[in-house]
Amino acid sequence: MLKQRLDNLLESFIEKGPRGCSCSVVHRGKEVYSGCFGYSDAESKTPLTRENIFRIYSMSKVITCTAALKLFEEGRYLMHDPLYEYLPEFKDMNAVSQSANGQFEVNRAQNPILVKDLFAMTSGLCYPDIDTEAGRQMAVKWDELKSYFDNGETLSLRDFSKALATVPLAFEPGTHWRYGTSHDILGAFIEAVSGVSFEDFLKREIFEPLGMSKTGFRWSEKDRSKVCSYYHQDEKGAYSKTSDQDFCFENDRWPASGGGGLLSTLDDYQTFATMMAESGTLKGVRILGRSTIDMMRTNLLTPEMMKDYCWPYLKGYGYGFGVRTAMDRGIGGINTSPGEFGWSGLPGTFTLIDPEERLSIVYMQQLFPNLEEVQQPRIRAVVYGALV
Repeated sequence: MLKQRLDNLLESFIEKGPRGCSCSVVHRGKEVYSGCFGYSDAESKTPLTRENIFRIYSMSKVITCTAALKLFEEGRYLMHDPLYEYLPEFKDMNAVSQSANGQFEVNRAQNPILVKDLFAMTSGLCYPDIDTEAGRQMAVKWDELKSYFDNGETLSLRDFSKALATVPLAFEPGTHWRYGTSHDILGAFIEAVSGVSFEDFLKREIFEPLGMSKTGFRWSEKDRSKVCSYYHQDEKGAYSKTSDQDFCFENDRWPASGGGGLLSTLDDYQTFATMMAESGTLKGVRILGRSTIDMMRTNLLTPEMMKDYCWPYLKGYGYGFGVRTAMDRGIGGINTSPGEFGWSGLPGTFTLIDPEERLSIVYMQQLFPNLEEVQQPRIRAVVYGALV
């Protein structure tokens, strides 16, 4: 039943959406579904296989937060510690506020950013945008950093952290939720706490123990041919390849992005997701404790913050330590388990992890706009509908 339904669903995605996609489902330690459809490169008609490498963008966040929680389990920090104790550049931050007459003001923030705020996206650190004052200033800073890189200079993760600390926060820390660069700064925090580079920490503590040999921040010349082409689809349905952001994967002069910089394969990410669904241990390798994973999938947002977390396809979900987490099946219209968690990436990549069912789903594609609001709820509905 599961195979027929998922095959039909993913084939329907290919008709009008991604040029290729793949999916893996593991339940109670056994892979119960795998499928690859379409092409890794449509122009050459190269079939997509399990060997293909994907830009997973924000699915990197789940791995970054897992890495940071390993240090929490070692007692290296507490969630309510001020961030500036580890990254002094975040002491005495400014924050944007709006006055009664609608004018933007920048004043000294009253609250420090706490470590927990990085996990929860309640720090006030935003992505570049043109809709808010903080976002506009972040865009200017981002252009400066890219120019620095384009001129042949190397930008370390700590350089990146110090640069972002000069941009005003979008709000007082701990008062709102805003998707942004918090998990990139969490990477710099991991470096400061662990004493090793973020990239090396992930290799040593997660990738090598789990055998995730195809997951990392850079592609090698040997593996470049396995990287899927990334397509943009315009309003008329026409496709074009895009490589605008590929500079960050091509050399180590751009810092490793904990918020969106990883490359991975279907099998590698499924290994990680299965470990999380198995309460932090896989094939005798313990990455994280069961109770820590339960904490990770606990909603951190207050009712006021939930007003900011308003993406329609995430109705019924809250936000935990770097992950969406299922809270209300009625409001969400979802047939998932309470506490099911995960995240997705800009090109439409998606993971779902359910320790109660010992279930993990990984879906891969490379398309923008990514159609996540159409695809992901349907994948979830089909998989849970087939459980016995």
